[in-house]
Amino acid sequence: MSATRTRATNDHGQRIGRPVDWSGAARPDRERVLEGIGVRLEPIGTQHVDGLVSAVGGADDDALWTYLFWDRPRDRDEMAALVAELAADEERVFYAIVPTETGRAAGFCGLMRIDAAMGSIEVGAINYGRQLQRSRAATEVQALLMRHVFADLGYRRYEWKCDSLNAPSRRAAIRLGFIWEGRFRNALVYKGRNRDTDWFSITDLEWPRVSAALDTWLDDGNFDDMGRQRARLAARPPEKAPPENGGKD
Repeated sequence: MSATRTRATNDHGQRIGRPVDWSGAARPDRERVLEGIGVRLEPIGTQHVDGLVSAVGGADDDALWTYLFWDRPRDRDEMAALVAELAADEERVFYAIVPTETGRAAGFCGLMRIDAAMGSIEVGAINYGRQLQRSRAATEVQALLMRHVFADLGYRRYEWKCDSLNAPSRRAAIRLGFIWEGRFRNALVYKGRNRDTDWFSITDLEWPRVSAALDTWLDDGNFDDMGRQRARLAARPPEKAPPENGGKD
């Protein structure tokens, strides 16, 4: 490596980024199952339709779809069509979230904006049925995805984005160790509404800290006989958190 590459400035006196020995990451294997203790992530398919209808497709589940790009499927045929769409997506990889205790899909999520050459990937389209919400399994889902992205596939950057008005999603990102990077105003139009998008990320340099915190929190010793956590997840970084109002800073 040349002396120029090891310095913080180049021969013109300009500041330059740290050297990176980089050859690219791998794309996610569309057929791979991610196995956890209380949950597994299976490539989404027709076998998950009935579980998803029960978990996120009921008449009282509209709120679960407010910040997604799809409306709630109104019947089994519409859910089957959505599942077929997600399974056939060639750019993104979608998973059904299957708790091991039931063996039935209780939600779904996806890996998207996959740029293997630059080592950047996003988690999104997260839809947890009520069985998963605020559960140990929900956190394990995110731990499985992060470990797959960083340890198995070799990515440098893991992104989380959400509508700036989606307060639960913003809180979840911070709890999981993501760092807030800013807000893209008027970023999207969906469902006839404006969306300002909050950006969060975890980098490969931050992954060891986040991984250790997730492992500690998910350990059996952190839960009592009723399944209640003894200590909160301590992955939250010290950096600035997003504004609480979802609007102007």
